[in-house]
Amino acid sequence: MEVKLHDIGEGMTQADILTFFVKKGDKVKPDEPLVEVQTDKMTAEIPAPRAGVIKEILVKEGETISVGTTLFILEADSAGKETITSSNSTQKNISSKVVEAPREHQQPTKLKSFRIMATPYTRKIARDAEVDIEQVEGTGPAGRITDEDVYRFIESKKQPTPKVEIKEQPVQQSRTQTESNNQQEATTIIPFRGRRKQIGKKMSQSLLTIPHCTHFEEIDVTNLLEHREIWKKSNQSISATALFLKAISIALKDYPIFNARLNEQEETIELIKEHHIGIATDTEDGLIVPVIRNVERKSLKEIHANLKELTQKAQDNKLSMKELTGGSFTISNVGPLGGSIGATPIINQPEVGLISFHKTKKRPVVNEQDEIVIRSIMNISMSFDHRVADGATAVAFTNRLTQLLEEPKLLMLELV
Repeated sequence: MEVKLHDIGEGMTQADILTFFVKKGDKVKPDEPLVEVQTDKMTAEIPAPRAGVIKEILVKEGETISVGTTLFILEADSAGKETITSSNSTQKNISSKVVEAPREHQQPTKLKSFRIMATPYTRKIARDAEVDIEQVEGTGPAGRITDEDVYRFIESKKQPTPKVEIKEQPVQQSRTQTESNNQQEATTIIPFRGRRKQIGKKMSQSLLTIPHCTHFEEIDVTNLLEHREIWKKSNQSISATALFLKAISIALKDYPIFNARLNEQEETIELIKEHHIGIATDTEDGLIVPVIRNVERKSLKEIHANLKELTQKAQDNKLSMKELTGGSFTISNVGPLGGSIGATPIINQPEVGLISFHKTKKRPVVNEQDEIVIRSIMNISMSFDHRVADGATAVAFTNRLTQLLEEPKLLMLELV
């Protein structure tokens, strides 16, 4: 029986082999994880479709493979007479997170020699620190290795740095040799694979396919920040990003062309009624875009709670495929990172638009009475697909967004 890599998510075409849980000759049980793979969106495990023995392993760790590639040759258990299609069985049992066996089947005393229990992020910590995770003692449930276990192991292995006596070299190196050595010491090679490789591929495809046009605007968010402070005093904390999301959703109702998808083959533009807005999130493994679904139906409190939950899941690498796909528009709030001027964000294909919110700064501004006042000003950058929309429409859209964010009372009226 061939165990293959099948599509474990929307649009997936390839994956990187991260870690094998079995070796040639091992006996496996149904649904037992065989290998961990990394796609552009998630880390997943490929389970055994049925009981048997691993006869061949046809791929290597670190290798990038395409959907449909055979990973293992499995000699099925002779006790089973029924015919099972490996593709269907594998597709149904793939998990986006580390999967534990049911508790009644767990054998904690033997688990470590069989399979190391640790999340992909914990394994990454160990790999980065050049730690053999098999040597780490797990303190979590059923012997699971936690992040703290790895850090504790690293600390236990640290030794005091010996003092080195500097002696004058009897023979001075030539200038050429010294420059060569310095150049070698300054060079670090890191692998271009996994999520970083997939991000590069997707961004290149977006830029080559979509004629990007970026529109810049300034928004006075002084009143909005004052409202947030009032809510905080009433123990009703709402993040700025949640307010941005709701304002964008309202603006998208007025300008649905930016909540759309272009189908060049069918020569149609699909206007999407539901607002599934992606949030570009920075993680240790690279950029990832969890999606808050049906923003148009949700209150500010619900959006705030969803945003907090998805951001934490993104940092812990625990997002499901449903939480990573189906977006119709994307925002990037780089203000907290210090992005203050502007950017030319790349559209998350096949979407039509993306807005980047930058750092808010206090600036002197001339008001309508020709007085110089200090206001909190935020820059935004909106990239849009010029095949689908024109500059005038983009300006009208950002004007509507500006109106809602500059005067929160108008935003509140839209929520009634």
